[in-house]
Amino acid sequence: MGPSRLGYAAQVGDRAVAGKARSRQSGGRGRRRLSVDERRDELIEAALQLFSTRSPEDISIDDVAARAGASRALVYHYFGGKYELYIAALASAAKKLSVLLEPPTEGKPLDRLRISLRRYFDFVESHAAGYTALLRGGPADRSGEAGEIVDGIRQLLLDRILHSLDVETPQPILRITLRAWMAAVETAGLDWLENRDVPRPQLEGLLIDHLVVMFHAAGRHDPGTGRLFDRLAQEEMG
Repeated sequence: MGPSRLGYAAQVGDRAVAGKARSRQSGGRGRRRLSVDERRDELIEAALQLFSTRSPEDISIDDVAARAGASRALVYHYFGGKYELYIAALASAAKKLSVLLEPPTEGKPLDRLRISLRRYFDFVESHAAGYTALLRGGPADRSGEAGEIVDGIRQLLLDRILHSLDVETPQPILRITLRAWMAAVETAGLDWLENRDVPRPQLEGLLIDHLVVMFHAAGRHDPGTGRLFDRLAQEEMG
């Protein structure tokens, strides 16, 4: 995509500790001394665990320090404040998801999309706190840097879906259809984490079927999306 909002967002987390993490501190008696990166990652993971269950406005630096088994001063040493920590945590989660969403290069379009969706749910399952923190609430209305991160990962996801479908520039109806489907995928991921009463493969299959049905309906309103539906159907049967 070239320079993107996601690239900008990933840099935010790095800037949050640049120039500050020049020394290593131990988290308590008997603990292994961690490197700067290890300690930073530990604090971010503790923050993500908290941000995934409560609004960031309801979480204090003391809460993060207690969860990480670190001192309050150490959190400030690395991040400067709660908002900087929140931004760094979101950027970390977004970066991990972006790596997993590298699009496959072979196979039929829907097969490539199935692979991408499976990787997406790999992230949902293995990084539940990061996924939940990305999608549930945030400071005020998710403006500024936090909004850049969330919007950036959504734009990346849209671009990679289009790549899987061999579509360069979507018409408005197709763009709206895909963004509506992406919202359904996000909601399904959060619901699955909360309930886990549908097997993952079944849920992934349901979401692909959901997208195909949406293409069929959208094709009634846009000839280009109708042609896309016909092409996908022919390739699936071929």
